[in-house]
Amino acid sequence: MAITKSAKKAFRQSEKRRKHNILNKNKIKDLEKRIKKFLIEKKNAEAEKLLPQIYKALDKAAKRNVIKKNKASRRKSRISRSIRLKI
Repeated sequence: MAITKSAKKAFRQSEKRRKHNILNKNKIKDLEKRIKKFLIEKKNAEAEKLLPQIYKALDKAAKRNVIKKNKASRRKSRISRSIRLKI
């Protein structure tokens, strides 16, 4: 465990950042699951409506270094391709 005052503060900061990162990742996963569910149910219009939300979540996560930039762009392209092919 942290001994010095600065180490304790760094630990608190890292815990707070970790919680934010987990929340961001879970939001992305949830949106991806919802899109996949809509595609399985042949509800392409609803899946398309979620595209701006997942794009926003992925871009924010990449901007805040929760995920890497290329991973965000790869996920966006795969999601849009899957929606395009299902139509």
